Amino acid sequence: MALNLWKSMAWGGVAIASIVAAALNSADTPGALIAAETAQDRQPQQVSPPRIQEGLSFAGSTLPLERVGVRERMEKELLIGTFRHSSSLLTLKRSGRWFPVIEPILVDSGIPPDFKYLSVIESGLANAVSPSDARGFWQFMKPAAEEFGLRVDRDVDERYHVVKATRAACAYLNKAHRRYGDWILAAASYNMGMSGLSRRMEDQGGTAYWDLMLNDETARYVYRLYATKQVMENPEAHGFVLQAEDWYAPLETRDTVLVDGVNDLAALSQTMGVSYNALKTLNPWLRSGKLPIAEDQYYVLRLPLR
Repeated sequence: MALNLWKSMAWGGVAIASIVAAALNSADTPGALIAAETAQDRQPQQVSPPRIQEGLSFAGSTLPLERVGVRERMEKELLIGTFRHSSSLLTLKRSGRWFPVIEPILVDSGIPPDFKYLSVIESGLANAVSPSDARGFWQFMKPAAEEFGLRVDRDVDERYHVVKATRAACAYLNKAHRRYGDWILAAASYNMGMSGLSRRMEDQGGTAYWDLMLNDETARYVYRLYATKQVMENPEAHGFVLQAEDWYAPLETRDTVLVDGVNDLAALSQTMGVSYNALKTLNPWLRSGKLPIAEDQYYVLRLPLR
């Protein structure tokens, strides 16, 4: 009798537990709502592809979306530029500091202002070093840098001098434009060289960038320029929302002209009342602890304003 009673109570407990569970899982109970919300939270993030801006142009050339393959290639670069969040955000922030430096040099040199985006796709507006040892904002190899007037040695590397390197890039682009009569081909040649591009044009009988089958990097290069321009000119439309204080401001500096060589830059920085770190940070083209200067040369050092 006692055993039967225990069994009855045990089975009763199971039954009660079943009833409670059923009640909790009822669509009308708070437990069911919590479970549904949790399931909803586990859904993947919803994303939509960015749309190509109507009439998008670069240096006066409208993107020819009617050509075979152009739309798909452009969409690929636009997706990368939109969803590579950390890199794109950093570049946007840096543009507040460096576009005001770069753009006036382009305009003064007769280069379309859109070419500021070339420095973006080359380096992300940073003094980068590539696996092939191209350096600086404009990614010059040493021979090309020297050809266009930049000093490159163990003490000074003007590929890291944003102003001088921008002028050198302008000299290259003007030379390429004189050769091709087309800014898009000039941009493509910046990536693969004029001789390489001219050889492809001759071999393939093409007269425009869009006619040519090129290596993978150069085949993407011009599309990256168009995509970068679209994203950076309309950041909010691509999900990048920055407040005024998020943009890096132009550096406030004072200039000091040096006409005599310096054997100890650390000692010079102490004499000038600035830290060695500040001196080297503001003048990244100084590559050693000294600055030899020839008799017919002078150098301008940027120093903190205060």
